[in-house]
Amino acid sequence: MRAGTLQLNVLPPLSLYVHMPWCLKKCPYCDFNSHEWRAGGQIPEQAYLAALRADLDAALPLIWGRRVHSVFIGGGTPSLFSPDAIDQLLADVRARLQLVPDVEITLEANPGTFERDRFAAFAQAGVNRLSIGVQSFDDARLKALGRVHDAQQAHNAVDEAARHFPTFNLDLMFALPQQDMTACETDLRAALAHQPPHLSLYQLTLEPNTLFARQPPPLPDEDLSADMQHAVASRAQAAGLQRYEVSAYAIPGHRCRHNLNYWQFGDYLGIGAGAHSKISFAHRIVRQTRWRHPQRYMDQAMQGAAIETENEVARRDLPFEFMLNALRLREGVAATLFPERTGLPHSAIARPLQTTQDKGLLILDPSILQTTPIGFDMLNNVLECFLPE
Repeated sequence: MRAGTLQLNVLPPLSLYVHMPWCLKKCPYCDFNSHEWRAGGQIPEQAYLAALRADLDAALPLIWGRRVHSVFIGGGTPSLFSPDAIDQLLADVRARLQLVPDVEITLEANPGTFERDRFAAFAQAGVNRLSIGVQSFDDARLKALGRVHDAQQAHNAVDEAARHFPTFNLDLMFALPQQDMTACETDLRAALAHQPPHLSLYQLTLEPNTLFARQPPPLPDEDLSADMQHAVASRAQAAGLQRYEVSAYAIPGHRCRHNLNYWQFGDYLGIGAGAHSKISFAHRIVRQTRWRHPQRYMDQAMQGAAIETENEVARRDLPFEFMLNALRLREGVAATLFPERTGLPHSAIARPLQTTQDKGLLILDPSILQTTPIGFDMLNNVLECFLPE
C-alpha cells in the first residue's frame, strides 16, 4: 500500500436514509432541512417520489451488490406523507436494493400528524419502527417550543405506536425554556409511564441559524442543566433502559440499528432534499450532499444531478471522524474496527490514544476503544485530542 493511501479490505454495512423535507411548522430550535407546508396546499407526493426514484437510480452504481441493513425515513415530518406514498416509496426501494431479511425500517412521526388509521397503515406499508417527536408532555413547554401538538395528542400517538409497531422510540428534550427540575422529572415520568422500548433524551441547544439563536428564550443555567442531565439519565436507567449512547437509551434488543451503523462508522446512502451520504470504496471514502431546497432537489434529481457536493474524506480527517462517532457509544467499539472502517493502521491514532489514556479519559485495553466514565462525561475533551494537527 502506498504511503497516504487507504486500504479497505471489507466494506462496512450500508444503510439508506430518505429525507422528507416538509413539516407543518418550523420549530424555533430546529436546524434541520425542513420547510413549512403551507396550509391549503398539497405536498407534491408523486413528484417527490419520482425524484427519489431518479436519485436512487443514479446512485445504484456506487453501491451495486451491497445489502442494506436499515432504512430511516426522516425529515421534516415524514408522517405528513400518506400511507400510500410511504408504501410506494418502500416498494421502489425494495425493487432497487437488496434489503436484509430482518431490515429495520424507521419512520419519524410527530403527534401533530397523528391519526389512528394512519399509524396502522404505515405499519401495513412495511414500517416496523416508529420514532415519535414528542419533545415534551407539558403543554406550556410544547407551546414554548413552537410544537403543533399538545400533551394529550402526544399520549395518544404513543399509545397507538405501541399498538402497531414491534418497537418505537420517543424523542424527549430537557433544559427547556423556564423548565425547573420538578417539571423535567414530571416530563420524564410521563414518558416512562408508556414503557418505551427506546428513548432519546436531548438537551435543548441553541443552534446557529435558528429563531432561538436570534431570540434566545430563558433557559436553565449550566448547573441546573447538568443536574437535569444526571437526573434523566439515572431515572431512565432505573426504569430498565440501558444508556448505550450519549443520548440513547433502550431495553435489551431494541437499540436503533440505523443509528448504531452511523456510530460504528458504517456507510449510508442519503437520498432526498439535503440528504448526506458516506460511501466507502477500496481506497477512498466519499461524502455527498444533495440539493437542499425541495423544488431545486426535485428538478436536479430528475436530470440525474441530485448531488450538490461530493468530496473525498481526507486521510488526516479520518481518525477524528471515526472517533467522533464511535466514542459516543457507552461500550465503545472493538479496536479492530478502526483499521477496518477507515483503511488506516492503528499507528494513525497511537499518539492521541496515549494522550487520552494518560489523562484517564480512555480505558487501558488494546482490544477496545472506549471512554472511561470520566471520559464519557468529558467527551469533547477526548475528541479534541483526535483533531488533525
